[in-house]
Amino acid sequence: MERKEFLQSILALTAMGTLSSFKNFTDALPSQGKKMPVLFTSHGNPMDIPVSRSERAFWQKLYDLGITLQKSHEVKAALVVSAHWCTKGTFVNISPEQKQIYDYYGFPEEYYKVYYKAKGSPDIAREVKKIVPSVSETTDWGLDHGAWPMLMHLFPDANIPVFQLSIDYYAKPEYHYELGKQLKSLRNKGVLIIGSGALIHNLQLAGQKMRKNDMTLYGWEAEYDAWLKQQINARNFANLINYQNSHKLGKLAAPTPDHYVPLLYSLGLTDSSDEIKYFYEAEPTIPAFSERSFIIG
Repeated sequence: MERKEFLQSILALTAMGTLSSFKNFTDALPSQGKKMPVLFTSHGNPMDIPVSRSERAFWQKLYDLGITLQKSHEVKAALVVSAHWCTKGTFVNISPEQKQIYDYYGFPEEYYKVYYKAKGSPDIAREVKKIVPSVSETTDWGLDHGAWPMLMHLFPDANIPVFQLSIDYYAKPEYHYELGKQLKSLRNKGVLIIGSGALIHNLQLAGQKMRKNDMTLYGWEAEYDAWLKQQINARNFANLINYQNSHKLGKLAAPTPDHYVPLLYSLGLTDSSDEIKYFYEAEPTIPAFSERSFIIG
């Protein structure tokens, strides 16, 4: 099955091994003095894509964070691990031009008239394969709706080159965490790495209520969101990696890996000295969904 066909099959269903060895390579990118932070962020509800920052607190928080990041760091490129690029194996996009992908269906026309035209960063993207030779390079992608809706508020001028790393849909959670660890050196090269997903994301349960115009919560969302925050704060990364078994709500909150495992990349990139701050942590307001987002470092 081709990658495009695979992704389409996953999207249709949702309506929308551990890495064993690596070779060491010397990065071609020069080191810079200040280590880049890491983000884990929601990319928002697709229904909010045309909503302005003045009407959407989460978009405003991303905008404010982008200003702060560009004042405090020299951001040479952004690498996004998006919940919406799922593949068999791991791929990095080395395209110099980034196609904007509207990978949602049946929305009103105005949802397809929102434009974000960022450039790629082929040279920096190729560093990923140098660090992790098992990653495959491709030009067969762009920026999906796990990336550009968030980026258009974080970097609204599209002045930061950006590229994506795919999620191996079939890999174990440990694989994603270990791959994040292997990419740590990019933080010293001006690369902002962003895990883009959702700590709670059960599309089937959310859809059951939203089709009835019912936005009341199921009741378990706040409990699990609070537990996740406790594990993050305590650096209990083992519990977060073993999310399907470490809490009774784990499988309910993340029945598929796509939206949860971007978190594991961000955790893998974390150093023991890094501070973790939540730039958005409103209690869940959408059934079976969380937008809790944080910055590391």
